[in-house]
Amino acid sequence: MSFPEEKKMKKLPKYRQIVHFIKEKIGNGEWPIGSKIPSQRTLAKDFQVNRSTVITALEELMADGLIEGTMGKGTVVNNTWTLMAKNSAPDWDQYVTSGIQMPSRKIVQEINQSESNTDLIQLSKGELSAEIFPLAVMKEMMGKVSQHMEAFGYEEPKGYLPLREALSNYLKTIGINVSSSSILIVSGALQALQLISMGLLQRGSTVYLDQPSYLYSLHVFQSAGMKLTGLPMDNEGLLPENVHLTRGERGRAILYTNPCFHNPTGILMSKKRREEILAVSENTQLPIIEDDIYRELWIDEIPPYPIKTIDKNGHVLYIGSLSKTLSPGLRIGWIVGPEPVIERLSDIKMQTDYGSSSLSQRVAAEWFTSGHYQQHVEKVRQQLKMRRELALSVLETHLKYVATWNIPKGGFFVWIKILPSISMKLLYTKALSKGILLNLGSIYAQEKGNYIRLSYAYASLEDLQKGIYELGLMIKELASR
Repeated sequence: MSFPEEKKMKKLPKYRQIVHFIKEKIGNGEWPIGSKIPSQRTLAKDFQVNRSTVITALEELMADGLIEGTMGKGTVVNNTWTLMAKNSAPDWDQYVTSGIQMPSRKIVQEINQSESNTDLIQLSKGELSAEIFPLAVMKEMMGKVSQHMEAFGYEEPKGYLPLREALSNYLKTIGINVSSSSILIVSGALQALQLISMGLLQRGSTVYLDQPSYLYSLHVFQSAGMKLTGLPMDNEGLLPENVHLTRGERGRAILYTNPCFHNPTGILMSKKRREEILAVSENTQLPIIEDDIYRELWIDEIPPYPIKTIDKNGHVLYIGSLSKTLSPGLRIGWIVGPEPVIERLSDIKMQTDYGSSSLSQRVAAEWFTSGHYQQHVEKVRQQLKMRRELALSVLETHLKYVATWNIPKGGFFVWIKILPSISMKLLYTKALSKGILLNLGSIYAQEKGNYIRLSYAYASLEDLQKGIYELGLMIKELASR
């Protein structure tokens, strides 16, 4: 739309602006037949009007036959619009619902969209606050990279060699002795899981994992035709005695665990439990995915060494990342494993994206080789300790009689159990209406009890206090009904 047209549009009544907006979306093919248009609440917010104005606009579009209300689907684009065009569009709705990748649950999609809303108090976000981001040092690291920059193209399949060598040295500090040839650079831990699902497991395979688990909020393995089998946990981590492989599962199963400051419960797996899990792995020939992305975020004491450090026969695939400790925007993670596995996964990665960002890999290498990374994570731990103590203090003041919670020894999260029998969906909706975003335990397959995963890492200190205070009020209000 040209600038004069934009000025003209702004002079129209608000309901006419909404009509024009929707017609333009449909006419440009952005919203094809069957597309669900945004909710009345969303349109009212976007156009800064009340819902009656939105309803007036939608009624006009319905009268023209361009949209229709469909039971169970909301308001969707009608076929009539396409009949007015010379060529009808393909039925994109059929394509969208036929893709191999399963969609996220509706509430997960809503949370993902809401996490970019800076007006909300983010008690859900598993990310470091912008207040902790080392902007000055990041500029310095990028400056050093730019000073020595040459034309760069695709990296070798396993990733930028100086970064893999730097990681090899770094991993030695946590007890993992591995050469650069057994390290694959990936675009975050999630891509590591996707590569494993595509490259190492057959359809119908079983993924054993902690329950609850962050992995339940994704569909990485389910979309590849695999089933998740949850295993119970105690305060030392996943209970390995519940792993019972059938004869048909040998070679068709893998165990996923998140031993350091588990997402969502915050549990730190004990040294003894790590040894027990590896023993089960060796006895059953069950490979392990050790997702250790929170390891450096310890607060009280250094965690036990990774399971990978006691793995002498190549049972463990070890995953690390800079997304939680430094910046998710760099999109840098790594997988450590037996060379044949790394060769296989690196081939699949090349088929997928031809390698992670060359610039990001060079910046990451600079962080490790300069020594700034370890200095940074020490500062992060100090900040997280202060934030954790604040969160626990405010919880004690405002939720003491309506909830119980763990005291995490590191990581981002407090796992809160709501004691009154209330509707968690209603609590989530009520919190959102008050500008607070929560993550419910049901997202992580927490089947018993009412739980919330509360992050103390992202929100400002003022918002953290306000959000917990409001949460306490809402729980008490719902419990009193």
